[in-house]
Amino acid sequence: MVKKTLLWTALATTFAALTNNVLADDSNVITLDQANFDKEVMKEDLMLVEFYAPWCGHCKALAPEYETAATTLKEEVKLGKVDCTANQDLCQEYEVRGYPTLKVFRNGETSEYKGTRKADGIISYMQKQAAPAVLDLNADNFEKFKESDRVVVVAYTSPSDDKSKDAVKGVADKLRDDYFFGLVTDEALAKEHGVKKFPTVVIYKQFDQELDGGRSEWTDSLENGEKVQEFIKTNSVPLLDEISASNFGSYAEAGLPLAYIFADSQEMADPLIEAVKPIAQKYKGKINFVHIDAKKYGPHAGNVGLKEEWPAFAIQHIDTGAKYPFDQSAEITTKNIEKFVDDYVAGKIEPTLKSEDIPATNDGAVKVVVAKQFSELVLDKSKDTFLEVYAPWCGHCKRLAPIWEELGEAVQKQGLSDKVVIAKMDGTENDVPAEAGFTVSGFPTLKFFKAETNELLDYNGGRSLEDLVEFINENGSNDVKISLAKEAEESKEEQEDAGHDEL
Repeated sequence: MVKKTLLWTALATTFAALTNNVLADDSNVITLDQANFDKEVMKEDLMLVEFYAPWCGHCKALAPEYETAATTLKEEVKLGKVDCTANQDLCQEYEVRGYPTLKVFRNGETSEYKGTRKADGIISYMQKQAAPAVLDLNADNFEKFKESDRVVVVAYTSPSDDKSKDAVKGVADKLRDDYFFGLVTDEALAKEHGVKKFPTVVIYKQFDQELDGGRSEWTDSLENGEKVQEFIKTNSVPLLDEISASNFGSYAEAGLPLAYIFADSQEMADPLIEAVKPIAQKYKGKINFVHIDAKKYGPHAGNVGLKEEWPAFAIQHIDTGAKYPFDQSAEITTKNIEKFVDDYVAGKIEPTLKSEDIPATNDGAVKVVVAKQFSELVLDKSKDTFLEVYAPWCGHCKRLAPIWEELGEAVQKQGLSDKVVIAKMDGTENDVPAEAGFTVSGFPTLKFFKAETNELLDYNGGRSLEDLVEFINENGSNDVKISLAKEAEESKEEQEDAGHDEL
């Protein structure tokens, strides 16, 4: 009976393998494993590889998009996939820590895929990877190039201006993940497209036609590549577009404050968009204006200081998290929003800070920090401060809690409280103020502020008491030396005293 069961298992496995091969033959995604990975991937000038797990919901959602992209790109770029449940060593070799993970392989060298997980996003991203950093343009290929993506960048230089050409190549190398770059050195072609001087960089956009004809021009020197990059990022987003998970990265890359219009229907959004457009035009290049689907992304309102009541408006700094909510009892009109944004730009509006109340007493070994008192407790330059930002529901935080308490008690018992502070803040009830110099992307977040300078150190080490003490002893500005030997001795004495009967 056992032999029969084993036989059926073997046959089933073989059939499944054959079936998978047939399906793979019908697919334009190459199935990769430990045996064929090097042979299939390392020979390619360019290839995109997905590392996935069959049970992963995000991977299942990606699968049809990935297949569509592979079909479209099959003549240009190959797409492959690796089942990490069956190829654990291979996935470990490429440091896969979550599913799906997409990596770009270029002649064997790897880089992270930074595009969206939709077919059109994958196609656009990989086409940019496959294209030369800068494509030479002429009368024959100009129009096709201009229409090849939602945003393209064309540099116009004189044929002999090698310095400008090199500058354009440098910018293109930095931004090739996001934009197609072309180069025109034909003076007649440049004149035909309204370019009056060299060098000029033109961004051609398939949006904002009524605003600027779908083009933005840079006519200054190309020597400062960072300024040119900033110009491209700033002018490559629409005046007032809908924001979602698929394009949020573009706005984050632009580095400008984001002004949100929250609306739960298109009928609600349309008049608000028209009302806010003049302000968006007024502050173009300084603030990016967007509208957001409140039905889908309603909880994001809390991140910008709003209640989930629509319509609503707020400004947020992506880098620091600072938020400036517009009064939700006031009407969103051109006049009201212009006054609000004018005051914000003039520095007349303070960011809204979510904070718990200041504790009535705060004498514990671990000091409780709230946003209202952050500067007073954490940025006190007379002391080093080791801060944990935690979430009550976080498992890692719960495991760290008793160790953090032990650390605070060690500092307190050894009379070091005037030199170093061990502190904690509930990151779900308190915002990190802008002056803190960091944002929280996960829990627990551990930060060390050095006395005298408030120099900020990230802590990414082990979570044992010994690890934490070693870090403080090595990095403290006040010559702090916490002794665990002393702690162990006192603990032993306490245990011995507890074991003696009183007369």
